[in-house]
Amino acid sequence: MSIKTASSSIAHQARAHQNSLTKPTGSLGRLEDIACWFAARQGKVIPDLLNPHITVFAADHGVTAEGISAFPSVVTGEMVKNFATGGAAINVLAKQINASLHIVDVGVLVDTSNIQGVTQAKTQTGTANILYEAAMSDAACQRAIQAGKKEASLAITQGKNLLIAGDMGIGNTTASAALICLFSKATPEQVVGKGTGIDAKTHAHKMHIVQQIIHRVTTQNTPQEYFLREVGGFEIAAMAGFYLEAAEQGVPIIIDGFISAAAALAAQLIAPDVHQWMLASHLSEENGHHLALQYLSLEPLLDFHMRLGEGSGAALITPLLQSAIALHQNMATFASASISEKTSDT
Repeated sequence: MSIKTASSSIAHQARAHQNSLTKPTGSLGRLEDIACWFAARQGKVIPDLLNPHITVFAADHGVTAEGISAFPSVVTGEMVKNFATGGAAINVLAKQINASLHIVDVGVLVDTSNIQGVTQAKTQTGTANILYEAAMSDAACQRAIQAGKKEASLAITQGKNLLIAGDMGIGNTTASAALICLFSKATPEQVVGKGTGIDAKTHAHKMHIVQQIIHRVTTQNTPQEYFLREVGGFEIAAMAGFYLEAAEQGVPIIIDGFISAAAALAAQLIAPDVHQWMLASHLSEENGHHLALQYLSLEPLLDFHMRLGEGSGAALITPLLQSAIALHQNMATFASASISEKTSDT
Protein backbone atom coordinates (compact mmCIF):
# COMPACT_ATOMS: atom_id res chain seq x y z
CA MET A 1 0.00 0.00 0.00
CA SER A 2 1.07 3.59 -0.62
CA ILE A 3 1.53 5.90 2.37
CA LYS A 4 1.34 9.63 1.67
CA THR A 5 4.45 11.72 2.22
CA ALA A 6 4.40 14.83 4.39
CA SER A 7 5.58 18.02 2.68
CA SER A 8 9.14 18.92 3.67
CA SER A 9 8.88 22.29 1.90
CA ILE A 10 5.77 23.21 3.89
CA ALA A 11 7.55 22.09 7.07
CA HIS A 12 10.42 24.51 6.32
CA GLN A 13 8.01 27.37 5.60
CA ALA A 14 6.08 26.63 8.79
CA ARG A 15 9.32 26.70 10.77
CA ALA A 16 10.20 30.05 9.24
CA HIS A 17 6.79 31.34 10.28
CA GLN A 18 7.36 30.03 13.83
CA ASN A 19 10.68 31.82 13.96
CA SER A 20 9.00 35.10 12.97
CA LEU A 21 6.54 35.06 15.89
CA THR A 22 6.90 37.44 18.82
CA LYS A 23 8.90 35.14 21.10
CA PRO A 24 12.45 33.91 21.37
CA THR A 25 13.04 31.16 18.81
CA GLY A 26 12.34 27.76 20.34
CA SER A 27 10.83 29.21 23.51
CA LEU A 28 7.61 27.23 23.07
CA GLY A 29 9.58 24.00 22.84
CA ARG A 30 7.71 21.02 21.43
CA LEU A 31 4.63 23.13 20.77
CA GLU A 32 6.54 24.68 17.88
CA ASP A 33 7.49 21.24 16.56
CA ILE A 34 3.89 20.04 16.78
CA ALA A 35 2.57 23.01 14.81
CA CYS A 36 5.14 22.44 12.07
CA TRP A 37 4.41 18.68 12.11
CA PHE A 38 0.73 19.32 11.40
CA ALA A 39 1.57 21.96 8.79
CA ALA A 40 3.65 19.45 6.84
CA ARG A 41 0.88 16.83 6.99
CA GLN A 42 -1.97 19.18 6.14
CA GLY A 43 0.09 20.79 3.39
CA LYS A 44 -0.57 24.23 4.85
CA VAL A 45 1.97 26.64 6.36
CA ILE A 46 -0.76 27.68 8.79
CA PRO A 47 -2.56 24.39 9.56
CA ASP A 48 -6.25 24.15 10.41
CA LEU A 49 -7.40 23.46 13.93
CA LEU A 50 -8.14 19.81 14.64
CA ASN A 51 -11.47 18.11 14.05
CA PRO A 52 -10.94 14.83 15.93
CA HIS A 53 -12.66 11.47 15.69
CA ILE A 54 -12.35 8.53 18.08
CA THR A 55 -13.27 4.91 17.38
CA VAL A 56 -13.17 2.40 20.22
CA PHE A 57 -12.79 -1.16 18.93
CA ALA A 58 -13.92 -3.95 21.26
CA ALA A 59 -13.22 -7.69 21.25
CA ASP A 60 -12.56 -10.61 23.60
CA HIS A 61 -9.58 -12.89 24.07
CA GLY A 62 -9.47 -16.65 24.60
CA VAL A 63 -6.31 -16.38 26.66
CA THR A 64 -8.34 -15.02 29.59
CA ALA A 65 -9.05 -18.71 30.37
CA GLU A 66 -5.48 -18.81 31.73
CA GLY A 67 -6.27 -16.44 34.61
CA ILE A 68 -4.15 -13.53 33.39
CA SER A 69 -6.62 -10.70 34.11
CA ALA A 70 -8.15 -9.16 37.22
CA PHE A 71 -11.54 -9.04 35.43
CA PRO A 72 -13.60 -11.71 33.64
CA SER A 73 -14.33 -11.54 29.90
CA VAL A 74 -17.93 -10.52 30.54
CA VAL A 75 -16.62 -7.05 31.44
CA THR A 76 -15.80 -6.37 27.77
CA GLY A 77 -19.48 -6.48 26.82
CA GLU A 78 -20.47 -4.58 29.94
CA MET A 79 -18.02 -1.82 29.10
CA VAL A 80 -19.30 -1.66 25.52
CA LYS A 81 -22.72 -0.90 26.97
CA ASN A 82 -21.12 1.71 29.25
CA PHE A 83 -19.49 3.37 26.24
CA ALA A 84 -22.79 3.37 24.37
CA THR A 85 -24.61 5.02 27.28
CA GLY A 86 -21.90 7.65 27.81
CA GLY A 87 -20.51 6.53 31.16
CA ALA A 88 -16.85 5.80 30.42
CA ALA A 89 -13.77 7.99 30.63
CA ILE A 90 -13.51 8.20 26.85
CA ASN A 91 -17.08 9.55 26.66
CA VAL A 92 -16.17 12.39 29.02
CA LEU A 93 -12.96 13.21 27.17
CA ALA A 94 -14.55 12.96 23.70
CA LYS A 95 -17.22 15.45 24.76
CA GLN A 96 -14.60 17.76 26.23
CA ILE A 97 -12.57 17.90 23.01
CA ASN A 98 -15.67 17.94 20.77
CA ALA A 99 -14.71 14.67 19.10
CA SER A 100 -17.12 12.31 17.40
CA LEU A 101 -17.06 8.86 19.01
CA HIS A 102 -17.92 5.47 17.51
CA ILE A 103 -18.02 2.12 19.32
CA VAL A 104 -17.35 -0.91 17.11
CA ASP A 105 -17.78 -4.56 18.09
CA VAL A 106 -15.23 -6.59 16.14
CA GLY A 107 -15.26 -9.68 18.36
CA VAL A 108 -17.05 -9.36 21.70
CA LEU A 109 -18.19 -12.67 23.24
CA VAL A 110 -21.70 -11.47 24.06
CA ASP A 111 -24.24 -10.23 21.55
CA THR A 112 -24.12 -6.42 21.46
CA SER A 113 -26.50 -5.98 18.53
CA ASN A 114 -29.26 -4.83 20.87
CA ILE A 115 -27.15 -1.98 22.26
CA GLN A 116 -28.01 1.26 20.48
CA GLY A 117 -24.95 3.11 19.25
CA VAL A 118 -22.69 0.09 18.74
CA THR A 119 -21.54 -0.61 15.18
CA GLN A 120 -21.54 -4.32 14.35
CA ALA A 121 -18.40 -5.58 12.58
CA LYS A 122 -17.98 -8.81 14.52
CA THR A 123 -15.50 -11.17 12.93
CA GLN A 124 -16.20 -13.92 15.47
CA THR A 125 -16.87 -14.10 19.20
CA GLY A 126 -13.38 -13.67 20.59
CA THR A 127 -10.02 -15.08 19.61
CA ALA A 128 -8.80 -18.60 20.25
CA ASN A 129 -6.53 -19.22 23.26
CA ILE A 130 -3.16 -18.01 21.97
CA LEU A 131 -1.34 -20.17 24.49
CA TYR A 132 -2.21 -23.18 22.33
CA GLU A 133 -3.12 -21.96 18.85
CA ALA A 134 -3.32 -19.01 16.51
CA ALA A 135 -5.64 -16.23 17.68
CA MET A 136 -7.45 -16.14 14.35
CA SER A 137 -7.33 -17.31 10.75
CA ASP A 138 -5.77 -15.23 7.99
CA ALA A 139 -9.23 -14.48 6.62
CA ALA A 140 -10.55 -13.36 10.02
CA CYS A 141 -7.51 -11.15 10.57
CA GLN A 142 -8.04 -9.47 7.21
CA ARG A 143 -11.73 -8.89 7.96
CA ALA A 144 -10.82 -7.15 11.20
CA ILE A 145 -8.21 -5.01 9.44
CA GLN A 146 -10.79 -4.05 6.83
CA ALA A 147 -13.28 -3.12 9.56
CA GLY A 148 -10.70 -0.69 10.93
CA LYS A 149 -10.00 0.74 7.50
CA LYS A 150 -13.70 1.28 6.92
CA GLU A 151 -14.05 3.23 10.17
CA ALA A 152 -11.12 5.50 9.34
CA SER A 153 -12.37 6.10 5.81
CA LEU A 154 -15.84 7.01 7.09
CA ALA A 155 -14.41 9.54 9.55
CA ILE A 156 -12.22 11.11 6.86
CA THR A 157 -15.15 11.48 4.46
CA GLN A 158 -16.94 13.35 7.26
CA GLY A 159 -14.12 15.91 7.39
CA LYS A 160 -12.18 14.61 10.38
CA ASN A 161 -8.50 15.57 10.27
CA LEU A 162 -7.25 13.78 13.40
CA LEU A 163 -7.96 10.12 14.17
CA ILE A 164 -7.74 8.26 17.48
CA ALA A 165 -8.29 4.54 18.01
CA GLY A 166 -9.24 3.23 21.43
CA ASP A 167 -9.51 -0.34 22.66
CA MET A 168 -11.64 -2.48 24.92
CA GLY A 169 -10.94 -6.15 25.48
CA ILE A 170 -10.27 -8.07 28.68
CA GLY A 171 -7.00 -9.94 28.10
CA ASN A 172 -5.67 -7.62 25.42
CA THR A 173 -2.61 -6.55 27.41
CA THR A 174 -1.45 -10.18 27.25
CA ALA A 175 -1.95 -10.30 23.48
CA SER A 176 -0.25 -6.92 23.09
CA ALA A 177 2.67 -7.94 25.31
CA ALA A 178 3.20 -11.03 23.17
CA LEU A 179 3.10 -8.92 20.00
CA ILE A 180 5.57 -6.37 21.36
CA CYS A 181 7.92 -9.13 22.55
CA LEU A 182 7.81 -10.80 19.14
CA PHE A 183 8.35 -7.58 17.17
CA SER A 184 11.07 -6.17 19.45
CA LYS A 185 12.65 -9.45 20.66
CA ALA A 186 12.34 -8.12 24.21
CA THR A 187 11.66 -10.50 27.10
CA PRO A 188 8.34 -10.82 28.94
CA GLU A 189 10.07 -9.37 32.02
CA GLN A 190 10.74 -6.20 30.01
CA VAL A 191 7.26 -5.93 28.51
CA VAL A 192 4.52 -7.52 30.64
CA GLY A 193 2.74 -5.10 32.97
CA LYS A 194 -0.10 -5.31 35.44
CA GLY A 195 -2.91 -4.63 32.97
CA THR A 196 -6.16 -4.03 34.81
CA GLY A 197 -4.43 -4.21 38.19
CA ILE A 198 -3.32 -7.80 38.82
CA ASP A 199 -1.40 -8.77 41.94
CA ALA A 200 2.25 -9.89 42.03
CA LYS A 201 1.39 -13.60 41.82
CA THR A 202 -0.85 -13.12 38.80
CA HIS A 203 1.76 -10.86 37.20
CA ALA A 204 4.38 -13.60 37.49
CA HIS A 205 1.88 -16.07 36.02
CA LYS A 206 1.10 -13.67 33.18
CA MET A 207 4.81 -13.35 32.33
CA HIS A 208 5.07 -17.16 32.25
CA ILE A 209 2.05 -17.40 29.94
CA VAL A 210 3.50 -14.79 27.58
CA GLN A 211 6.81 -16.66 27.54
CA GLN A 212 4.99 -19.86 26.55
CA ILE A 213 3.08 -18.01 23.82
CA ILE A 214 6.32 -16.63 22.41
CA HIS A 215 7.89 -20.10 22.55
CA ARG A 216 4.95 -21.57 20.61
CA VAL A 217 5.22 -18.97 17.86
CA THR A 218 9.02 -18.89 17.56
CA THR A 219 9.44 -22.68 17.53
CA GLN A 220 7.07 -22.76 14.58
CA ASN A 221 9.41 -20.31 12.77
CA THR A 222 6.41 -18.07 12.21
CA PRO A 223 7.19 -15.17 9.81
CA GLN A 224 6.65 -11.66 11.19
CA GLU A 225 3.73 -11.05 8.85
CA TYR A 226 1.76 -13.70 10.77
CA PHE A 227 2.44 -12.40 14.28
CA LEU A 228 -0.84 -10.47 14.34
CA ARG A 229 -2.78 -13.54 13.28
CA GLU A 230 -0.99 -15.74 15.81
CA VAL A 231 -1.19 -13.66 19.00
CA GLY A 232 -3.21 -10.50 18.32
CA GLY A 233 -6.84 -9.61 18.92
CA PHE A 234 -9.62 -8.54 16.62
CA GLU A 235 -9.61 -5.06 18.14
CA ILE A 236 -5.82 -4.85 17.68
CA ALA A 237 -6.12 -5.89 14.02
CA ALA A 238 -8.92 -3.36 13.49
CA MET A 239 -6.81 -0.62 15.06
CA ALA A 240 -3.93 -1.53 12.73
CA GLY A 241 -6.29 -1.20 9.76
CA PHE A 242 -7.56 2.13 11.11
CA TYR A 243 -3.98 3.46 11.26
CA LEU A 244 -3.13 2.17 7.79
CA GLU A 245 -6.14 3.82 6.16
CA ALA A 246 -5.46 7.13 7.91
CA ALA A 247 -1.84 7.16 6.75
CA GLU A 248 -2.78 6.13 3.23
CA GLN A 249 -5.21 9.05 3.03
CA GLY A 250 -2.77 11.44 4.74
CA VAL A 251 -4.60 12.05 8.01
CA PRO A 252 -2.63 12.30 11.30
CA ILE A 253 -3.06 9.68 14.01
CA ILE A 254 -2.64 10.00 17.77
CA ILE A 255 -1.41 6.78 19.39
CA ASP A 256 -2.85 6.08 22.82
CA GLY A 257 -1.12 3.52 25.06
CA PHE A 258 0.12 -0.05 25.21
CA ILE A 259 -2.56 -1.70 23.05
CA SER A 260 -2.41 1.13 20.50
CA ALA A 261 1.37 0.78 20.25
CA ALA A 262 1.08 -2.96 19.60
CA ALA A 263 -1.44 -2.24 16.84
CA ALA A 264 0.87 0.45 15.43
CA LEU A 265 3.73 -2.06 15.29
CA ALA A 266 1.49 -4.44 13.35
CA ALA A 267 0.57 -1.61 10.97
CA GLN A 268 4.22 -0.65 10.54
CA LEU A 269 5.06 -4.18 9.43
CA ILE A 270 2.50 -3.84 6.64
CA ALA A 271 3.52 -0.27 5.72
CA PRO A 272 6.92 0.79 7.16
CA ASP A 273 6.24 4.53 6.71
CA VAL A 274 2.97 4.56 8.65
CA HIS A 275 4.71 5.92 11.77
CA GLN A 276 5.32 9.22 9.95
CA TRP A 277 1.63 9.99 10.44
CA MET A 278 1.66 9.17 14.16
CA LEU A 279 2.17 11.17 17.31
CA ALA A 280 2.50 9.35 20.65
CA SER A 281 0.21 10.90 23.25
CA HIS A 282 1.63 9.53 26.49
CA LEU A 283 3.83 6.92 28.15
CA SER A 284 1.76 4.11 29.58
CA GLU A 285 2.44 2.49 32.94
CA GLU A 286 2.61 -0.84 31.10
CA ASN A 287 6.24 -1.96 31.15
CA GLY A 288 6.93 -2.41 27.46
CA HIS A 289 5.22 0.67 26.08
CA HIS A 290 8.46 2.64 25.85
CA LEU A 291 10.08 -0.21 23.89
CA ALA A 292 7.22 -0.25 21.40
CA LEU A 293 7.43 3.52 20.95
CA GLN A 294 11.19 3.27 20.37
CA TYR A 295 10.58 0.77 17.57
CA LEU A 296 8.04 3.19 16.12
CA SER A 297 10.51 6.11 16.40
CA LEU A 298 7.95 7.99 18.49
CA GLU A 299 8.45 10.09 21.63
CA PRO A 300 5.52 10.42 24.06
CA LEU A 301 4.27 13.90 24.84
CA LEU A 302 3.12 13.21 28.41
CA ASP A 303 3.77 10.80 31.26
CA PHE A 304 0.76 10.84 33.57
CA HIS A 305 1.17 7.23 34.81
CA MET A 306 -1.94 6.17 32.88
CA ARG A 307 -2.93 2.66 31.76
CA LEU A 308 -6.65 2.89 31.02
CA GLY A 309 -6.81 2.46 27.26
CA GLU A 310 -10.04 3.41 25.44
CA GLY A 311 -8.08 6.14 23.61
CA SER A 312 -8.08 8.20 26.82
CA GLY A 313 -4.45 9.35 26.67
CA ALA A 314 -4.80 10.36 23.02
CA ALA A 315 -7.96 12.35 23.77
CA LEU A 316 -6.29 13.97 26.76
CA ILE A 317 -3.41 15.31 24.66
CA THR A 318 -5.65 16.78 21.95
CA PRO A 319 -6.21 20.19 23.63
CA LEU A 320 -2.44 20.60 23.86
CA LEU A 321 -2.17 19.93 20.12
CA GLN A 322 -4.93 22.46 19.50
CA SER A 323 -2.99 25.02 21.55
CA ALA A 324 0.14 24.44 19.47
CA ILE A 325 -1.78 25.13 16.26
CA ALA A 326 -3.67 28.11 17.71
CA LEU A 327 -0.41 29.75 18.76
CA HIS A 328 1.02 29.15 15.29
CA GLN A 329 -2.11 30.65 13.70
CA ASN A 330 -2.75 33.66 15.88
CA MET A 331 0.43 35.06 17.40
CA ALA A 332 1.71 38.29 15.92
CA THR A 333 4.96 38.35 14.01
CA PHE A 334 7.77 40.74 14.88
CA ALA A 335 7.00 42.67 11.70
CA SER A 336 3.23 42.91 12.22
CA ALA A 337 3.65 44.00 15.84
CA SER A 338 6.49 46.42 15.05
CA ILE A 339 8.75 44.74 17.61
CA SER A 340 12.51 44.73 17.15
CA GLU A 341 13.98 41.29 16.53
CA LYS A 342 17.02 39.75 18.23
CA THR A 343 20.18 41.34 16.93
CA SER A 344 22.78 38.71 17.92
CA ASP A 345 23.35 35.40 19.70
CA THR A 346 25.50 36.97 22.39
